Amino acid sequence: MTPKKINLLINCQWIIPIIPKDSILKDCAIAIDAGRIIGIFPQAEAAKKFTADKVEQLDNHIVMPGLVNSHGHAAMTLLRGYADDLPLKPWLEDHIWPAEAQFLSEEFVADGTQLAIAEMIKSGTTCFADMYFFHDAIAGEVRTAGIRSQIGFTVMEFATPYGKDADDYIHKGLALRDTFKDQPLIKIACAPHAPYSVGDKTLGILATYANELDMPIHIHCHETANEVTESLKIHGCRPLERLNSLGILLPQTQLVHMTQVVSEDIALVRDHGCHIMHCPQSNLKLASGFCPITEFIANGVNVSLGTDSAASNNDLDLFSEMQTASLLAKAVSGDATSLDAHATLRMATINGALALGWENEIGSVESGKYADLIAVKINSINQQPLYNPASQLVYTNAGGQVTHSWVAGKKLLNNRELCTIDEHSLIQKTEQWRNRIQGSNTIR
Repeated sequence: MTPKKINLLINCQWIIPIIPKDSILKDCAIAIDAGRIIGIFPQAEAAKKFTADKVEQLDNHIVMPGLVNSHGHAAMTLLRGYADDLPLKPWLEDHIWPAEAQFLSEEFVADGTQLAIAEMIKSGTTCFADMYFFHDAIAGEVRTAGIRSQIGFTVMEFATPYGKDADDYIHKGLALRDTFKDQPLIKIACAPHAPYSVGDKTLGILATYANELDMPIHIHCHETANEVTESLKIHGCRPLERLNSLGILLPQTQLVHMTQVVSEDIALVRDHGCHIMHCPQSNLKLASGFCPITEFIANGVNVSLGTDSAASNNDLDLFSEMQTASLLAKAVSGDATSLDAHATLRMATINGALALGWENEIGSVESGKYADLIAVKINSINQQPLYNPASQLVYTNAGGQVTHSWVAGKKLLNNRELCTIDEHSLIQKTEQWRNRIQGSNTIR
């Protein structure tokens, strides 16, 4: 039989395909052509079946789906370390928003997004959900880098350098959707900032658009105890109840944080098929609370993983986030079996893909899916001995060990070197921004 000609064959020591659940494969190969996975084969069989334009020999690596960072504000990476050690309200209102009022621009967003994308690629993320402003600049950096993204157009009632009011944000967001609706690497979501920053009329309008256009809704919700207290005082109900009454809770709704939760909240999320975007490190750093993810999971709710912004984390390493999520779930539940290594890996891959509506395209190593893959070198001293590859990925801070990355078969990282971003130029731009912001009168 004549071997089939394909674009890429990846031989590796281990594969964690995510689907089938809890499976680990050894000494296999992944065949890729036209950006999609053809299948997984024993290496000897693959060598007979295929002739590849390129063969990657990764003898000391685990190959797995690229990670899906399901919540963040990429451009805010330029504010990493800017206003640390503060609770959410003063951090946001007294420091972050004033800094954005002074520096937010298309240039700020482009450079900050590029910085975030570079960090995410180098730590294993191949798809991220973003929520910010100047969305054309975000989309431009996504396309240039070759990464995959859900871009959420932020909506709030007050003015920023990007928009003057809610109607203005919505108008720009719908134009964004029209521009990028057929782009394979980009999805557009409507992103009302939070229940406390968006009024009933605006939320109702967004619910209508989300229904009519089958567009995701991405929203911070139940992030702090004060948010819930203020909602009870002003609206006479909890934020989630208010969102439900306005039609915001839909199967494509993505609820970020959800740290202040009672059983009725869990039932609302479950009954409407919404998704949870869990950001444990940001929640811990801002002392916002603990999302009861084991209870959500027990109720059949899809829980994905996000980093939030580098301004409140302070990194975008989703492997580090996995370790925190698993350890925190065990501590909060009092059960050491909670969120085991495989469940945690699913949260950072297929669960994120499901939350973003990409579950049929990415999130697992399966025939027909896009070749959004990463390779993690597993022979470093801090990862020896190796008994369980899944545990090693979750519990040993593996983000710095990511050596290769592909999106739709296009290489974004090769032996730790970025393929689509000039790292030296990026660092220079970042230092210029640091000098500008540090020299202003907004810094603490």
